[in-house]
Amino acid sequence: MKNKNEKGFALVLSLVLLLAMSLMGGALIVISAGDHTSNNVNDEYQQTFYVAETALLEGEKVLLNQFLGPYDTSTNERDKTKKKLPDGTITFNGKMNKINYRASQLDKKYRLETDNICFNSFSDVIGTSITVVAAESWNFGKLLTDSFGNKAQDFKAEAEKLKKYYYDYFIVKIGAAPFRGSGGSVKKKANNKGLDGMAYRVYGCGIMKDPDDPIVVGLESTVVLPK
Repeated sequence: MKNKNEKGFALVLSLVLLLAMSLMGGALIVISAGDHTSNNVNDEYQQTFYVAETALLEGEKVLLNQFLGPYDTSTNERDKTKKKLPDGTITFNGKMNKINYRASQLDKKYRLETDNICFNSFSDVIGTSITVVAAESWNFGKLLTDSFGNKAQDFKAEAEKLKKYYYDYFIVKIGAAPFRGSGGSVKKKANNKGLDGMAYRVYGCGIMKDPDDPIVVGLESTVVLPK
């Protein structure tokens, strides 16, 4: 004879187990989504850091090109008659010179709303008016697309994603500094202490355009050139 008190127990137990498993599954989905979002943010920050390193390298290249003389593509040699120590001649308050893009050339979702976002990320210059050697802003994705030339279609999708990244740099002339170097290209004293040099500071930024919370990574480097 069956106990009437056990009637429907299996159905109730099944519903309880189903609810428990649903809650566990929902919790796992939430945790996984959070980890995925965190990984995406980390990846974007890492990419922005790499773009900031590009900014420093390009800024340093500007200094060296002026110091060694502009490169003449017709002769594949540098014009040494025009070589000079870079001099700060541009009054700068944060407005960057857009080199490879204009606002009209980029989709609205990729456009930076402020020109001085890089300038404002450095506390030692923010709010001041300084004189710089150069102040340039580049769109990283467009630079890659232009570099690929006829093969751009093969990398179009990846380059399109990178259009939300920019690198900006501005270069400040610091002043006289001791210079040490080696090799025959620099005239040296017998004690291996270099001649006086001129110091420059390169401020570089990687910027990831985001409508809600842009990522900005600022880096600095100091370059000393011999007089």
